[in-house]
Amino acid sequence: MGRQWLHAKRAIVNLKKGQVVGKLVKEITVAAKLGGGDPAGNARLFAALEKARKASVTRDVIERAIAKGAGTGGDKSSLDHVVYEGYAPHKVPVIVEVYTDNQQRTAPEIRVLFKKGVLGAAHSNKFLFDHVGMVEAHTAAPGTDLEGAAIEAGANDFSPLSHAENDDIPEGATGARFISDRTGVHAVATWLKEHGWSVVTAELGYLPKQFPELDDAGRAEVGEFLHELSEHDDVQRVWAAVK
Repeated sequence: MGRQWLHAKRAIVNLKKGQVVGKLVKEITVAAKLGGGDPAGNARLFAALEKARKASVTRDVIERAIAKGAGTGGDKSSLDHVVYEGYAPHKVPVIVEVYTDNQQRTAPEIRVLFKKGVLGAAHSNKFLFDHVGMVEAHTAAPGTDLEGAAIEAGANDFSPLSHAENDDIPEGATGARFISDRTGVHAVATWLKEHGWSVVTAELGYLPKQFPELDDAGRAEVGEFLHELSEHDDVQRVWAAVK
């Protein structure tokens, strides 16, 4: 077989990198469309730009994505935001956020991915989630008082966040997820940045109110299902009631 296996592996790695870059560019475009093209006043855009730079997305690509979203360039954004509700195997509630320029193409593909679960208006489940603001950040300062930081930042709640839970959190750093009202995301992210925190995510999201009990086999099956969903090019976020 020679070195064909190596070329195949490199092709897979390059494909994965391309998918990551594509999702980051789409996130930048959407963030600029929703909150404007100035990262100083758009916490979601600021966080997306930080991720893009870490992924070595070029400046030209970033600037085009911002211009497209903000409507300042010749290529205006035509992405639609679509939210699908359904259930993964073992009746785990799932919300899927999609950004697509072709709903007629994307909808059937999402339905195919839900072949192991259920999808559709008859399976509405948003009442099982709280729609909130989420800011994920980390600091190198040892012994950081997370509760105090949450109070000062104006967050309603917080939870520790480790590298194992989010690989954007460096190993050894103090990480946390801060929960706010939907209108409070920017204020929380801004306070954290001004006080030495590195913000990796600032967005609106869906927080499960409860989690179905799963054994190891069930958890693995749900994990595989969610992974397949998240790999779709148009899927930007997958929210699921699973730990």
